[in-house]
Amino acid sequence: MRTYVLAASLAAMLPALAHAEGTPKKRVGTAAAARSPWGPGDEIGRLNLMTDASRASILARIRGGKVYDLGVEYHKEMPSWSLLGDPTYQIWMTHTPNGTVVDNPLLLGRKMHEHVSYSGDAVLMYTHTGTHIDSLAHFGLNGETWNGFSHKEHLGDLGWKKAGAEKLPPIVARGVLIDVAAYKKVDVLPDGYRIMPADLQGALKRQAVELREGDAVFIRTGRMRVIGDKSAYLKEEPGIGLDAARWLVEEQGAMMLGSDNLSLESFPVETEDNWVPVHTYLSAEQGVAIMEVVDLEELSRDRVYEFAFIGAGLKLRGASGAPMRPIAIPVK
Repeated sequence: MRTYVLAASLAAMLPALAHAEGTPKKRVGTAAAARSPWGPGDEIGRLNLMTDASRASILARIRGGKVYDLGVEYHKEMPSWSLLGDPTYQIWMTHTPNGTVVDNPLLLGRKMHEHVSYSGDAVLMYTHTGTHIDSLAHFGLNGETWNGFSHKEHLGDLGWKKAGAEKLPPIVARGVLIDVAAYKKVDVLPDGYRIMPADLQGALKRQAVELREGDAVFIRTGRMRVIGDKSAYLKEEPGIGLDAARWLVEEQGAMMLGSDNLSLESFPVETEDNWVPVHTYLSAEQGVAIMEVVDLEELSRDRVYEFAFIGAGLKLRGASGAPMRPIAIPVK
């Protein structure tokens, strides 16, 4: 199988570490996770492409007006990875107004609780539920994650000691929507549709938008249109294939990839030699953060293809992913 890595020599990079493209190299011998050009301690991969200058540049172009909420609601009927045995979203009340009257938990007396109502609740869910971002610990290759962090050395019972979700920085970047569904003139791409580079190129040409190094790129399949129907949303998801992932990262310099489906990539999963899916290629070999279940419908409806993307995941120590509520603001 062929695998590609980022350039491994810091000396070959620009002093400010603003570019890390290099020439993709064919790995010799047993395939393994890539070593980071940002050094042996790097835990965030291509998110290093963000700089003070890149953030200031996109924020300076904000034109005001509407703010687009790209997050979905969390509720008990939402789609999830329960098919893999992961917990579905659950919410329960830990305190209710009448319950506090009966239980008197703060020992303030029944009369106080009768006048001052008090509610509290708790939630349980898989960290890859709803709109979320994957940490680089999520997918590995032959016992290692991005930058050579091994399961045996860095994964404990309390989570990852390296590259957990708490290490991912707040993201402020140029965001680009690639509306493949609109390009194909459908509401939702067909089940199992594998997006290829030609689809991405055609959609970008239709939108009159070009990609730049360091972009946060979002691919719309239209799957969000059926998120209210769990079986329809999860069935053989359309998404990108390996060729599209390579084109976005190696040729266009994307920093982060996201989509409106649950998996980013198409299902059934496309692999090389039946064992390296898109997730492994992006996470372990290229250091690319992945977002899923991103609501792109309003951006598509208003034809907003370029925007300031702002988002930050919860700082869940050692987790392989974290929920987030990102926003998009149109730019001049």
